[in-house]
Amino acid sequence: MTDTEGGALTVKAHQGDGTALGATPFADGVNFAVTSTVAEEVTVCFFDSAGNETRAQLEHYDAGVWHGFVPDIMPGQAYGYRVSGPFDPTNGQRCNPNKLLLDPYARAITGTVKYDEALLGHDPADPSRPSTADSAPFMPRSLVSDVAEYDWEGDAPLLLPYADSVLYETHVKGFTMRHPDIPPELRGSYAGLAHDVATGYLRDLGITAVELLPIHEYVPEGGLLDRGLTNYWGYNSIGYFAPHHAYSSAVAAGRPGGQVAEFKDMIKALHRAGIEVILDVVYNHTAEGNEHGPTLSFRGLDNATYYRLDSDDASHYYDTTGTGNSLNAGNPYTLRMVMDSLRYWLTEMHVDGFRFDLAATLARSDGNFDKTSSFFELVAQDPVVSSAKLIAEPWDVGQMDSYDLGDFPAQWREWNGKYRDSMRDYWRSKDVGVAEFATRFSGSSDLYGAARRRPTASVNLITVHDGFTLSDLVSYDDKHNEANGEYNRDGTDDNRSWNCGVEGPTDDAEITALRTRQARAMLSTLLLSFGMPLLLGGDELGRTQGGNNNGYCQDNEISWFDWEAADGDLRAFVKRLLELRRAHPVFRRQRYLTGAEASELGWYCSAGTGMTDEQWADDTMHAIAVYLDGTDAPDQAEDGTPLLDDDFLILVNAWWEPVTFTIPEVRETTQTWFIELDSYDPAVSAAREFPRHTGDQVIARPRSLTVLRAPQTDQDQT
Repeated sequence: MTDTEGGALTVKAHQGDGTALGATPFADGVNFAVTSTVAEEVTVCFFDSAGNETRAQLEHYDAGVWHGFVPDIMPGQAYGYRVSGPFDPTNGQRCNPNKLLLDPYARAITGTVKYDEALLGHDPADPSRPSTADSAPFMPRSLVSDVAEYDWEGDAPLLLPYADSVLYETHVKGFTMRHPDIPPELRGSYAGLAHDVATGYLRDLGITAVELLPIHEYVPEGGLLDRGLTNYWGYNSIGYFAPHHAYSSAVAAGRPGGQVAEFKDMIKALHRAGIEVILDVVYNHTAEGNEHGPTLSFRGLDNATYYRLDSDDASHYYDTTGTGNSLNAGNPYTLRMVMDSLRYWLTEMHVDGFRFDLAATLARSDGNFDKTSSFFELVAQDPVVSSAKLIAEPWDVGQMDSYDLGDFPAQWREWNGKYRDSMRDYWRSKDVGVAEFATRFSGSSDLYGAARRRPTASVNLITVHDGFTLSDLVSYDDKHNEANGEYNRDGTDDNRSWNCGVEGPTDDAEITALRTRQARAMLSTLLLSFGMPLLLGGDELGRTQGGNNNGYCQDNEISWFDWEAADGDLRAFVKRLLELRRAHPVFRRQRYLTGAEASELGWYCSAGTGMTDEQWADDTMHAIAVYLDGTDAPDQAEDGTPLLDDDFLILVNAWWEPVTFTIPEVRETTQTWFIELDSYDPAVSAAREFPRHTGDQVIARPRSLTVLRAPQTDQDQT
């Protein structure tokens, strides 16, 4: 060892292997490999618990990768990179050896960012010059992760069909942070979500998959910390291979790196409960922000490789995400990182799929959305990634074609924003028309049918993390984001909500009852529509954020589940809906009906007759009945014979007054109908006389969805 100019010790790195990116441990040391096509020198830096630094220069360069083998390094070692090379912002080059950089392929990260001017790659007084301040004292560290064999105990992908899937969007921390039956030391952690209380709750409710808000290692924005807030949602990624360390009870107990095994334990526990895990992933931008942001990793390694730059001025970033930068999905090195990350989470961490945040950004190589882009082609050709559940948020920001709903490749599923907007408007009695309701309820064939995609291409949603909770959707006309410190200017103003007469909390029993009925009507619509339903976690409990529709920075009681205030009756209603969906395949349709088959899905006006063209075109019509033919079941017995289902008639009344429906003649024989569910009154009052028969009348009460069932034994099976 010898002293370097900066006072750090140096050790010798041998040639190593450039094909395995990241830090790969062996019995006698660790192989390091990192991508930079512009670097002139790459040094890997090791840190002890006191922050003392030892360096090893990676002298070997092959095909864009710097690599070297460093003897005597063991798992658990903290490290980072320093990169010497051109600093020329006008040409998009921002190398600076004074900046310690996280490894893009780090499997674990320890510590947090401490914001300081030293994190800037440029001189604050002159952005054209590099900063001379050392950023290491303010940086988290990459950790060499132990790759010792983990005992998966036979765990394997569940491979649940899309048609049988019910997604539950939730947050690892917020779901358990206030749960009284989970040990305090586990609350808010991967281990908390793996606890029998948590997995049992989800299984009992009828959930088949949790869609977790980002768990990739992320860092909060400095401006949020200055306001006493933080990034709660996690859409500020900096490590695409590392589970976020702050969600680990092992890390909290003083075991850095323990987040990796704890995450695997969580996956194993959820799989044992029959629940898949979908990760919300943010491959569209990173935490480094725009040219004024910190240099944490990618910017200092190879700025123009990892980021899209302004073609007229490469010192600025081409931003299609609204966050300051966009990953350069047209670059092969960046694409490799994304694909390696996806495969890692599927093969090594056993997740079941991904929801891609602002997915349209990944399909831009020349600025335009392209369903034949390099990213989509790589996914389609990859035998591992293509077999996972792939869900797109099919839009980004600031482009002519930013809203790309319905345009993704066939194997993708998409968050259906039109479903959300239409159903919100329909149930607040806006004049959207029953034609729009029918199209969305039956799987949005206008978006997916022409491309020969299935109804499950539509991920139906009414509320998600970004916006009002369902309770707030029926309690507030306007957002109330004052706690975010942005003068209520953040968050969308297009909420399509209705407070039912009073803004916010009220003691008025009639308004409270109306709000609950509105919530039940929308939940009934969501969970019985064709497609794949996405339930926002906590909506089944009446969870409120006090009117905050942008809780991204609220890591506190605003966002955490309040289990002690949970609405048990609403939860029981949701469970009943999911049992109904699971028990009857007519609600889990796997194909669109065309031609003569369309009669198997009948639409009727309240008079019991088929809809006319004039009625379909009438935007002021708010009531309609839909008939589901039980013989058109998507399920089959083992011998291939159809599994016949009961017939169902759903009476939908979004008007503020009762509507009398005549039961239509849907078969040649008279049918006997029983009430299965009434969103107006889940108890189904005994005063309502049933059974009913073809030609009888049924009153659908205001703003309600009523489900009638004709048992299979009463149907004409000829």
